[in-house]
Amino acid sequence: MLEISTTSTTSQWLMIAIFIATFIGLVRFHRVPERVFSIAILATLITNMATTEQVLANAINPGLVTLLLLVLCSFALERTSLLRKISSHLFNGSKISAGLKTLSLTAIASAFLNNTAVVATLLNTVKGNKLINPGKLLIPLSYAAILGGTLTLVGTSTNLIVNSLFIEANQQSLGFFDFISVGIVALIACLIVIFLRMKSLPPMAATDFAAQQYIVEAEVKSDSRLIGRTVEENGLRNLDNLFLVEVVRKGRLISPVTPDEVLEANDKLIFSGDVSKVLTLNQFDGLTLFAQIDGLLRDNLTEVMIKPGSAVVGKTLKSAGFRARFDAAVVALRRDGGAISGKLGDVVIKAGDILVLAVGQDFSSRTNLTKNFYILSDNQPDNMLHGWRNVLTVGGFILSIGISVITGISLISTLMFYLAALIFSNSLTVNEVKRRFPLEIWMIVLGALTLADGIENSGIAYMIAQNVETVLQHQSIVLAFVIIFFVTVLLTELITNNAAAALVFPIAYNVALGLGVSPMPFIMAVAFGASGSFMSPYGYQTNVMVYNAGNYKFMDFVKFGIPVSIVYSITVLIMIPVIFPF
Repeated sequence: MLEISTTSTTSQWLMIAIFIATFIGLVRFHRVPERVFSIAILATLITNMATTEQVLANAINPGLVTLLLLVLCSFALERTSLLRKISSHLFNGSKISAGLKTLSLTAIASAFLNNTAVVATLLNTVKGNKLINPGKLLIPLSYAAILGGTLTLVGTSTNLIVNSLFIEANQQSLGFFDFISVGIVALIACLIVIFLRMKSLPPMAATDFAAQQYIVEAEVKSDSRLIGRTVEENGLRNLDNLFLVEVVRKGRLISPVTPDEVLEANDKLIFSGDVSKVLTLNQFDGLTLFAQIDGLLRDNLTEVMIKPGSAVVGKTLKSAGFRARFDAAVVALRRDGGAISGKLGDVVIKAGDILVLAVGQDFSSRTNLTKNFYILSDNQPDNMLHGWRNVLTVGGFILSIGISVITGISLISTLMFYLAALIFSNSLTVNEVKRRFPLEIWMIVLGALTLADGIENSGIAYMIAQNVETVLQHQSIVLAFVIIFFVTVLLTELITNNAAAALVFPIAYNVALGLGVSPMPFIMAVAFGASGSFMSPYGYQTNVMVYNAGNYKFMDFVKFGIPVSIVYSITVLIMIPVIFPF
């Protein structure tokens, strides 16, 4: 243990308490880390652990501003045809070549684009391919996206958060390709393991990837001819690819539904099956679909996936106000990997849910679509970029990165000009920037920077630097390095990757100072450790997406992920000291 009692002050104990409380808060409220860090900022201000001037300076930290600019610019990149064009050429040739192309292109794309957007765009292509069973490829798709994100400074928000903290501590930025030497070796090593073990993943049954899992609701109107007759007499037992799974009657759930169940007025009939067959329910007298209440049910159906952070997450379908928000009504809902029961209108929306929407004429012109949805169907909305704007958005991003790497001009400068070009060309509107400003990420990083200032101001940083060598009793520096890495990996699974990096960085940096060695290997241990989520479907957003889409079990991730995690950890722990000597 550190000898705190002889040298510590009240301020140090207060700061330690704030840090521990922040950690506990992140574990307890891992879904809202921005709120936890906001409270941590207030706590450091109230206790005078940090000054108002420091908080304001942290709010415009160059690394943080770079991160925000990149997130804002990525909104336009999501609307380009780049990923869709790539996905159209993946599944041809042999299974081996198709698998190799899919995973390698996913990794490369994730090095420069938001990896959640990459996976969302490729999800339907993978599920619909006839060459490789999707069950064998969806978890590898997520892992390839995670590994690809470790290759560059902009590949994952974790790297940018670490960079923000490094700028605050060291007054200089990490290089764009500082991560690539370690990342590329880890990527190749892990892809080999993934390829060798893909066959061990459970295959998806044909019905699982043929649009068979949607939930559809229909109501028996008071004047319906179905009333007083059994399910079987009404012909509701032998529908084409639709199965009556539940009846909700006056708040009571009837399941399973027997053939001799007599229907009553206002019954809610819950069907499961192929959403393309939903319009056949219109053939039954007095049966009204959920979307028909809004008067939007036509043939113009669009499939969407709910984004993390969407305004409708946490709300019921009935209270979300789809008609007012998007000029659309929900026809059907699918939550792969999770059961849905009861009335469709009472289902609470979660990130990753897939909805089929009956859309109105104004749907495609709504500017809030890309904030709330990934559009999965072939019917892309009109606000997708086309022509010269498409070229400008993709080419401008490549040019911005290229200029920064080649000339040494800061990435923040090139991204400012790129964002201005997007706005002036109407590829991205000011209203979209205001609506989609990444406040959550901003608060996480601002909180982390403020905590780091509190640790510095209270003298804890100095105490760690002075005592860490004694604590380790002259044991190998490598031991401290390994501990930092695995602590970060553990926290990534317990909280989130961004919060884990933000929490561990100041400790890792000051441990390196205390040992009198370069902080770079410790910083890289935090960055790569925070991205090392391979054993849980909940540790990384792309894992959650494929977990649902592939109907996997928790143990599928554990069994498949353990060898990948072991190889990743060994590779990273060996390569970091080689590239960044102590």
